[in-house]
Amino acid sequence: MLYRTKLSGKLALAMALLLVVLGLGTSCTRSAEKKDELPILGQIAEFTLRDQNDQPFGTEQLKGRIWVADFFFTNCPGPCPRMSTLMKDIQQQTKDLDNLRIVSFTVDPQRDSPDAMKAYGERYGAIDGRWFFLTGEMEDLHRLASQDFKLFDVDGSLQHSTRFALVDGQGQIRGFYTTGEDGSYARIPEDARKLADSAVKL
Repeated sequence: MLYRTKLSGKLALAMALLLVVLGLGTSCTRSAEKKDELPILGQIAEFTLRDQNDQPFGTEQLKGRIWVADFFFTNCPGPCPRMSTLMKDIQQQTKDLDNLRIVSFTVDPQRDSPDAMKAYGERYGAIDGRWFFLTGEMEDLHRLASQDFKLFDVDGSLQHSTRFALVDGQGQIRGFYTTGEDGSYARIPEDARKLADSAVKL
């Protein structure tokens, strides 16, 4: 009888230890998943601008879609050609993500007409329906750059941020990426896939 009691005690202890280990494993997995999640860095308010085909385009067309954003202008002699070349690479690397869009906002709406943006996009291999170049009123572009993305002012000076931004299907900013020689832009395809996987799980 005593032997059976000791055996039962050992069995109960073993089961308790197993449950603790399993619990820790689940906890570690959840912690790893949480650590792997992209932070929420801001929210894009509703907007409607005009694209390179002179069609209205904005949050309504981007609802439920992951998108990569930047700011540029077609006559830019500085960083824009490099940025657009990087965007072309991102477009290629994410071609399997049907739900991803690329959105480039001009900071020179007076000169960047839909025709000018369309010609610019063609130079960089922009796929129509996937990469959109947007123009509109200066005040709308300023609000996006300054209040929503919190990067810079659109004030006619043509000075602009060289960062890329990753936005999820709810219009939440999930990452900013530098575009210098050692920039973090190379993480965008991987991070976009994380968002795509999260959306599928939901």
